[in-house]
Amino acid sequence: MIKNIPNIKHTESGNFFLLAGPCAIEGEEIAMQIAERIVEITNKLEIPFIFKGSYRKANRSRLDSFAGIGDEKALKILKKVSDTFGVPTVTDIHSAEEAAMAAQYVDVLQIPAFLCRQTDLLVAAAKTGKVVNIKKGQFLSAESMKFAVNKVREMGNDQVILTDRGNMFGYQDMIVDYRGIPTMQENNCPVVLDITHSLQQPNQTSGVTGGRPDLIETVAKAGIAVGVDGIFIETHPDPANAKSDGANMLHLDYLEDLLTKLVAIRKVINQF
Repeated sequence: MIKNIPNIKHTESGNFFLLAGPCAIEGEEIAMQIAERIVEITNKLEIPFIFKGSYRKANRSRLDSFAGIGDEKALKILKKVSDTFGVPTVTDIHSAEEAAMAAQYVDVLQIPAFLCRQTDLLVAAAKTGKVVNIKKGQFLSAESMKFAVNKVREMGNDQVILTDRGNMFGYQDMIVDYRGIPTMQENNCPVVLDITHSLQQPNQTSGVTGGRPDLIETVAKAGIAVGVDGIFIETHPDPANAKSDGANMLHLDYLEDLLTKLVAIRKVINQF
């Protein structure tokens, strides 16, 4: 199914595929800068790549948190990334009304974890005919995601990806249950591990989500070892000053080294 995504490259390499980019579209210049660097790395390592950027951040702890630069403006930047670098793009949608709008600009529609049970949202995404990437809710079991998959498929759309982004561990931490990856693969769809969101520390008293970026490599290596089909990484050239989720993003300068290690692990795993 991944091979059917427009403009995706290196699908015969045997590598995992990668969804990567900034948490939010902050502006054209920085989005193009990030995309150019990831394209360079993924072409070198022959990794199928989908550029990720949220055109709007609907789930914010505080009213004064950054939510976006304007829907149409951000979506046009995503389209420019796709046209300039010849890569597919993915973005989140938050309501049924947004599905058709976003589908005009991107190749993959992503359902946020908190919204993965919203029937109207899943149905609207499915009806666009786009690939639908459903993030598993932090509060749901891997087994229960079959119902979300079925909602999309029952609309005649079989292009579904599932993404694990960890489970709530108490009030302010996340943990990855790697057993969920093969469980979700039983739905006959690709399964992605969202590395950076799995390391969030939500519900901080400051109203700004924390994170453990020092564990990105550890979680990513484990995900490749257990056989994920793809990985999701948010990356930024200056995470400390990113406008959203900087606390758990990977510095762009570290991405090539990490992906090089993951490709090496994947080559070993492919032997078994």
